[in-house]
Amino acid sequence: MAIESLREVLEPGSLVKYKDGEYIFKLSSYKGNPIIRPEDLDLVWSVEGVKYIGAVFNGGATIYGNKIILAPRCHKEYIRKSHYNSTLGITRYYMEEYISRVYILESMDGVHFKPRDSIILKESGDGDFKYGIEDIRIINFLEEEYILIGCGKKIPPFMGSGGDRIAIYTTKDFRDIRYRGIIDEFDSRNAVIFPEYIDGRLYMIFRFHPNIHIDSLKYGIEQLYNPRVFRSEWLEIYRNRGRNILLKAGEYPHEDEKIGAGPPPIATKEGWLLIYHSVGYIDKSITKLYGLDKPIVRGYSVSAALLDINDPRIVLYRTKLPIYIPNKPWEYEGSDEYPVDIPYVVFPTGLIDVGGRVAIYAGAGDKYMILLSADLDALIDYIVKYGERYAK
Repeated sequence: MAIESLREVLEPGSLVKYKDGEYIFKLSSYKGNPIIRPEDLDLVWSVEGVKYIGAVFNGGATIYGNKIILAPRCHKEYIRKSHYNSTLGITRYYMEEYISRVYILESMDGVHFKPRDSIILKESGDGDFKYGIEDIRIINFLEEEYILIGCGKKIPPFMGSGGDRIAIYTTKDFRDIRYRGIIDEFDSRNAVIFPEYIDGRLYMIFRFHPNIHIDSLKYGIEQLYNPRVFRSEWLEIYRNRGRNILLKAGEYPHEDEKIGAGPPPIATKEGWLLIYHSVGYIDKSITKLYGLDKPIVRGYSVSAALLDINDPRIVLYRTKLPIYIPNKPWEYEGSDEYPVDIPYVVFPTGLIDVGGRVAIYAGAGDKYMILLSADLDALIDYIVKYGERYAK
């Protein structure tokens, strides 16, 4: 199956009646999910005869030549632990010795992936960050170069806040990948840039907890390629974070805790489509539409917004309901066949438009890579008709 025929397995999503004249759009889940399991990349190990399974998830995606490139984070030889959160009334999980490396994978069909020449991104060689690189997004900038933006960890994961730095790489061929540095002036992750200049400006999306922010880079692509040179400009963006909020968390129950950008935005007939992840409470009225019998007290779901095509700082529409929630074993609570590391997680990181069908690559259960899909026009029409209208 070639890239062109990937469209044939990408289902269009569905519009389902919710309540009181409202409808919910549900992304389709590929029938062969999860498309990548830890065992596929030999992310397994044994301790005293007991077999443990690692993780492969949250991979950015793009098309290079006649192949689809995927860049998931991969973990091995870590320790999974838990504690009870009395405030939420749920068990929370965390990991020790949890260092992420990013594998560069390739596929002819968008479904079956293999490593590309054993290329792995890990801690920066100059000491900028020592505890792994996470959640790469890939931007095909001006169709000239690929920019990989991830989160470099300055402190071990799950060991407190303040250790997340935006880390930047560039490549033209996904073999020679150049590390450009980190933005060391503030704590942030889930950053993406737009794939082109808009009215002469290069816009970048940030997550300053718990909201999604946007600002233009005063010195354009050079500011991103040489982050150490432009420290004062990054500090200015951080100081202005109160004025550059794009989307606020807490507008809806499923976004109560935090939100963050997913794949890089794409241009559509109604504006820039931004797919993002949300964390919060998912009501039983929503979960039952996915065949579940109880609410999700704290879960990651998928949401979407449309931004003005000429000024992406302007939000036009935003979904009031999630367009996908954890509901399969590998996303939900796990099973004997599909154990999960973190339950109730779907985390979108890559998006490819294949002839009007969007393939959305996402992490699931902090353990697997999955493929979701939708008819692009149907999704856009849903956001416009049933989303929250912000501006005309």
